[in-house]
Amino acid sequence: MSKNHKKLEKYIKKKAFTSPGTLVYVGKETAQDTIIKLVEFNQEFYQQKIIKVLNDCRSDYPEDHVNWLDVDGIHEVSVVEAVGKHYHLHPLLLEDVLNTEQKPKLEHFGEHNIFIIMKMLQFNVENNEIESEHVALILGQDYVISFQEVHKSDVFGAIYERLKTSVGKTRKGKADYLLYSLCDLVVDNYFVVIEQFSEKLEELEIRIIENPHQKDQAILYGLKRELMQIRKAVLPLRDIFGSLTRDDSPLIHPETNVYLRDIYDHVLQTLETIENYREMIESIQNIYLTSLSNKMNSVMKTLTVFTAIFMPLTFVAGIYGMNFDNMPELRHPNGYFLTLGGMVGMSLLLWIYFKLKKYV
Repeated sequence: MSKNHKKLEKYIKKKAFTSPGTLVYVGKETAQDTIIKLVEFNQEFYQQKIIKVLNDCRSDYPEDHVNWLDVDGIHEVSVVEAVGKHYHLHPLLLEDVLNTEQKPKLEHFGEHNIFIIMKMLQFNVENNEIESEHVALILGQDYVISFQEVHKSDVFGAIYERLKTSVGKTRKGKADYLLYSLCDLVVDNYFVVIEQFSEKLEELEIRIIENPHQKDQAILYGLKRELMQIRKAVLPLRDIFGSLTRDDSPLIHPETNVYLRDIYDHVLQTLETIENYREMIESIQNIYLTSLSNKMNSVMKTLTVFTAIFMPLTFVAGIYGMNFDNMPELRHPNGYFLTLGGMVGMSLLLWIYFKLKKYV
């Protein structure tokens, strides 16, 4: 059974016949504890702390403060449910947060929240594979909530560093600009993954052109599946950010729209690159099949040449192997050597002929 079929079976077992809004975690099992980090900042102020109890998250923040609650690990349903109650989030929104098989999507929950699901792709150097991480983002009036699937590597580490050192416009911006920064980080990482994917594809192309092997076909199909995984993560973002730039939401300021359009352009560029690599994979597959066919034709041509050379030799050997009495050559004192010399000479003449015709 394939990995996708196992995921689908697991999803059906956990989600089938449950009422809408039922909070059930669907994803990888992990023994790590969920970590909740709260960041409060504005242009002059920055504070980061680990949250043990959600009551520590105040509701009376100064108007010029932006609050970012980062939930690192969504396998603990009770934690996600508590976050939802504290921020008055819709149960259907929380249901999608806990479902790591949910496709990227955009939802508007009135004028209170904008909900975005994305897939963070990272290249695992150890097993030479692309890994996908479920990321959910919620934008409120003066806050952003982010949910990460696992915390073996903090995907938003660059944003933390940017806020801490007050580099760029993130500290100066509002909550919608923080949302843009998080989305931009995810989309920019697609370029990194695609670059590493292209290196693998180019290496395979050179190997197939020089010396195609049967195992290269399995590697090629593996790369094709990886590209489909990337496309599956990126394609829905075209509609998501296209809609965000067109929607007139009070949660997104006009000056942030410019940056969202930049993400939209990056998504289109990524999709264009993916399509180019899809065509490249098809081209490499054709090269592989053509190379194998040429290799087989070369082998068949060589066998045909040797068959053509040995056919007259077999004919001569067959004649002198009939043992008739009236065959004067059989009693000639030098008959064996003359016949053997004639056969060698015939072989040489045929070889020279094929060589001049460039058959070998």
